[in-house]
Amino acid sequence: MAVFTGAGVAIVTPMKENGEVDFDQFRKLIEFQIENGTDAIIVCGTTGEASTLSHEEHLETVRYCTEVVAGRIPVIAGTGSNCTETAVYLSTEAEKYGVDGLLLVSPYYNKATQNGLYAHFKTVAESVRVPIILYNVPSRTGCNILPETVVRLCKDVDNIIGVKEASGNISQIAHLAALSHGYVDIYSGNDDQIVPILSLGGVGVISVLSNVAPRQTHEICQKFFDGDIEGSRKLQLEAMNLCNALFCEVNPIPVKKALNLMGLGSGSLRMPLTEMEEANVEKLAKAMREYGILK
Repeated sequence: MAVFTGAGVAIVTPMKENGEVDFDQFRKLIEFQIENGTDAIIVCGTTGEASTLSHEEHLETVRYCTEVVAGRIPVIAGTGSNCTETAVYLSTEAEKYGVDGLLLVSPYYNKATQNGLYAHFKTVAESVRVPIILYNVPSRTGCNILPETVVRLCKDVDNIIGVKEASGNISQIAHLAALSHGYVDIYSGNDDQIVPILSLGGVGVISVLSNVAPRQTHEICQKFFDGDIEGSRKLQLEAMNLCNALFCEVNPIPVKKALNLMGLGSGSLRMPLTEMEEANVEKLAKAMREYGILK
């Protein structure tokens, strides 16, 4: 049973100008998502700048999100690390706050072998009871979780249930779907590949786009599930220019700028991330206006 189906937002972590987490604004962003049909909230992932949060900030952000959501939709906490011990710590603490699931990115920089990945994820999963979604994003981690390893983990470890696939490699994802025979819950990790991955049996998306267009991203998935494939495809293609603009600089630089342009106040970034170049701001604003989310 999937921890959620549809469009889950990889939510930003709003910051004050002094760099502190802005919890008051975070509440507003959470409510905006729920009011506009988001199917789940993924907190403290890549888009949430988890890599620059202290452990204390990370866990407080997870706790606060779970408290505000209050069971209305699922909350999945990013608790991965390149250190297995740290991932166990973050995961066990997040579980105490009542999260509905965990998102575990592959260990970055270490470049573990497939056997190492298996041992790492199995160790973390066995420290908790909640469902776990693996996160494959080799462009950031330098490490690719192969389909065989994903299937092996989902079969061997009861609470590892699926994977967020952000490799961008449709052939690899198709291979995973063929190997798993529906046993693995596959989520698109790329907003420009929602419909292709749903067509391979995927159950949803963990989305950056949903930060600024939650209703539309939900509808891409819902129309597909309802059998309106043409309608889903149309919405996917209409979003392509905006998807591209949201990644014209490294995520989450553009999406935080987009939220600020919309008056939703995501605040500043933490270094080493810096503000967008002006030419890219213009490109982003143009795409937002064309999509109808900015006047």
